[in-house]
Amino acid sequence: MTVEILVPDLPESVADATVATWHKQPGDAVARDEVIVEIETDKVVLEVPAPEEGILEAILEQEGATVLSKQLLARLKPGAVAGEPTQDSTAATEPSPDKRHKAALTEETNDALSPAVRRLLAEHSLEASQVKGSGVGGRITREDVEAYLATNKAQPEVEQAALAAPVAARSEKRVPMTRLRKRIAERLLEAKNSTAMLTTFNEVNMKPIMELRKQYQDLFEKKHGIRLGFMSFYVKAVTEALKRYPEVNASLDGDDIVYHNFFDISIAVSTPRGLVTPVLRDSDTLGLAQIEKGIKDLAEKGRDGKLTVDELIGGNFTITNGGVFGSLMSTPIINPPQAAILGMHKIQDRAMVVDGQIEILPMMYLALSYDHRLIDGRESVGFLVTVKELLEDPARLLLDV
Repeated sequence: MTVEILVPDLPESVADATVATWHKQPGDAVARDEVIVEIETDKVVLEVPAPEEGILEAILEQEGATVLSKQLLARLKPGAVAGEPTQDSTAATEPSPDKRHKAALTEETNDALSPAVRRLLAEHSLEASQVKGSGVGGRITREDVEAYLATNKAQPEVEQAALAAPVAARSEKRVPMTRLRKRIAERLLEAKNSTAMLTTFNEVNMKPIMELRKQYQDLFEKKHGIRLGFMSFYVKAVTEALKRYPEVNASLDGDDIVYHNFFDISIAVSTPRGLVTPVLRDSDTLGLAQIEKGIKDLAEKGRDGKLTVDELIGGNFTITNGGVFGSLMSTPIINPPQAAILGMHKIQDRAMVVDGQIEILPMMYLALSYDHRLIDGRESVGFLVTVKELLEDPARLLLDV
């Protein structure tokens, strides 16, 4: 008797998925609820656990294969012991002559590597021959590459030697785009081609918030168990500005304008797989500590690939903080079907004129990109000025003025 391992139910908006990484191979022992394989969609990575304890008998869909909801992925022999021969293990590990020939060609061109391993090798300019594989048949796993990187850090002189290498030694690598990266590209093009996007700028003096954080940071962290960052102030200021300018919190649906009477803020998070925008729900009901904890939780899930589809869909307005990477100014692209996105940037000391005197102040540029079909200049500038005023005088957030 065998247990079938199937592709989990895919979200309604997802037609198919890709087998990303097998964590077990035929003949390996598997514990109940242990993750066997990861399935990658254009939104999230789904983990498929073992329904029972036993031995993985056969893998029917290899890494890189396109699969549908409820499609058969593998078979598990429940209660078996590692090392016991299974019915399909020989068939699963002994391919036909055609497949053997294909596999040989594939090995030579590194196509036998999983998409995750290929990306990791390409990112660090490594050849597969440099890394010793610990998987079945000497196969290279993601852990093998990470271990190699940890013990073989590139030295400056090596980098200089590479720069001085003859032109003839230059090479290229071709790595397939992930589903998420393809989806990001599609949405960016959609935003550019289907909206009348315009960006307006302003700048904000961050000294009041920086002084407030310095004064209450230790007390805040002691009471709430989390550090007080800038993002909670950004979210609070944006939520208040959205209340005053409902057009910015709206969206277009055909010839209709949909005004939202709730405040779900998408937070742009950079992950190893690409940029995602998980949603912080009902930000108007959250305090600073709750906002900080919510953002931290979403960021950690994003980095670990644990975000669910429900955490990624919806959102009325997006905040992206390129300042954490050192960006001084940018023009963010709208996240459809939203009507606007606010870009925060690097806080940098600059000479500013205050009451006729030159002062050195920590200044930050704000950039609001918006769909001009829905939002006029008056609303966009008013919204941005409101965010600026609230950040420069945080007490206004408490007094609602």
